[in-house]
Amino acid sequence: MGKNKLQKFKDMSQWPHVFEFAQSDNFTQDNFLKGNWGKSFFKNNNPIVLELGCGKGEYTVSLAELYPENNFIGVDIKGARMWTGAKESFEKNLKNVVFLRTHIEFIAHFFAPNEVSEIWLTFPDPQMKSVNKRLTSAYFMTNYHEFIIPDGKIHLKTDSQFMFTYTVEMIKANMLPVLFETDDLYHSGLSDNILSIQTFYESQWLHRGLTIKYVKFEIPKEVTFVEPNVKIEPDSYRSFGRSARNMPADKQIY
Repeated sequence: MGKNKLQKFKDMSQWPHVFEFAQSDNFTQDNFLKGNWGKSFFKNNNPIVLELGCGKGEYTVSLAELYPENNFIGVDIKGARMWTGAKESFEKNLKNVVFLRTHIEFIAHFFAPNEVSEIWLTFPDPQMKSVNKRLTSAYFMTNYHEFIIPDGKIHLKTDSQFMFTYTVEMIKANMLPVLFETDDLYHSGLSDNILSIQTFYESQWLHRGLTIKYVKFEIPKEVTFVEPNVKIEPDSYRSFGRSARNMPADKQIY
């Protein structure tokens, strides 16, 4: 492990707004933070918004600045990436930002019923070969249902047509209320502050000619999630892997 990475992990361990729980931690029991975020850290009862798979934390920090009346928690397992947003929020002294390093599979161990008001899923891996690993699968939606408020909102932003189509079909299969849906966010006519936030990878996708898909929907109080029974065309451009994604736009084949 490089010195730069070691320094980042050291920084993360010292910042008061970062909580880290490794894969080896025992998750058979609920975490001590569950049900206590407002009282123990934020010191208020403001709504809590999660960004799951937050990466570098750019979106978490930007949302916190746009909406100071809410509390924001970025969740990811990649500490070296998360360091970027954790450092920025620490230097800006943002009191409504927390970063939680853990696997999203364990997320229900960290939040009590009705503790979260909204969830952002920003450019998650579409997991085309593994249904239960998709962050909008019936498996994960059931987990979110355990701690989100009745009619709590889910936001998905993605460059992946596969992920977008799958999520829309999941919404239909479970008859979830849709608040907004578009396969081309920046030409949708939507007037919202979210248009002012672009992550590093989002900018890359836009530069390469991909459209950004966005859907915002609610989770009703009473729902039992099922998987959609549909066959979805895979994203052909993802089959080239990360090395191809780093190629110049005019050299890529989609």
